[in-house]
Amino acid sequence: MEIHRYEKIWLAGALLLIVGFIATVSYGAVGAGIAMVDDEGGQVDPASLDDHPKFGEPGTYQAGENEYDVYVVARQFLFEPGTSEPIRVPAHSTVTFHVTSPDVIHGFEVVGTNANTMAIPGQVATITVEFGEPTEYGLLCHEYCGSAHHAMEGKIEVVPQSEWNESMVVN
Repeated sequence: MEIHRYEKIWLAGALLLIVGFIATVSYGAVGAGIAMVDDEGGQVDPASLDDHPKFGEPGTYQAGENEYDVYVVARQFLFEPGTSEPIRVPAHSTVTFHVTSPDVIHGFEVVGTNANTMAIPGQVATITVEFGEPTEYGLLCHEYCGSAHHAMEGKIEVVPQSEWNESMVVN
């Protein structure tokens, strides 16, 4: 059976495209260094977050030298802390966010960074961000969570070390 020359060219082009797509997907899955959120954050009872030692009083906790843990509860339709009062962290620090939700799935995105995760009821998502110079970042919910989803936003204030004091840390 004779295959026409143009058919061979189209067949070779199609095979190259298939190999290229497979290579692109493989690189995106393992080569880019992007990891999925795992269960390292642990689990909590979403019905009793008020009784949790950290989520019961969410805020900024010092974890080490220039290292901080921020516990955030995402609930319809606010971040606690973050919406009514901003999350404050010192400049040039490493901050690990621990995010959960008591009601529905929410998104947690620090605008202008690569910090982006989901807040799933009962699951604790952890994500670490290194903040540099003093500035403000927005917080957004990027998962539809109900009728006021569009208004679910907050703020992170990165303050200079000279303005940072221990009263901003939850004990």
